[in-house]
Amino acid sequence: MILVVGLGNIGVEYENTRHNVGFMLIDLLLKESNFTNLTNSKFKGELFKIGSSLILLKPSTYMNNSGLSVKAVNDFYKCERMIVIHDDIDINLGALRFKKGGSSGGHNGLKSIDTLCGNDYERVRIGVGKGENVISHVLGKFKSEEEITLSKVLEH
Repeated sequence: MILVVGLGNIGVEYENTRHNVGFMLIDLLLKESNFTNLTNSKFKGELFKIGSSLILLKPSTYMNNSGLSVKAVNDFYKCERMIVIHDDIDINLGALRFKKGGSSGGHNGLKSIDTLCGNDYERVRIGVGKGENVISHVLGKFKSEEEITLSKVLEH
């Protein structure tokens, strides 16, 4: 089983924010796939299955506690591979980077996963660029011109 985790924060106020690009990509994958909804409170998130070996997770624990949801799903399904999709302020908007293992780079969602599950997983890092204030930037909504750039990245 392959577990693909899209990181983000739940709630209308966080929709279309830079911190939610992981959720956005999961939503896009679901829109274009036939899936089975496996959501259950024990998983602390929205869980979907595509085919026989792919599980998609959107943790509902808020970013800083994402590891709680990831651990619950990983422990139950004994996934042999995990891919985490997240925003990265150290990468220009619209750029993608792939990485296996390593540090959290200061990302609180990754820190939570690393603490509870270890750091030996793959990452899809989606660039959101840097702002003057990191918290305001990642919790801020994309500008219309940024949305165009982002949609090109997410759809490929």
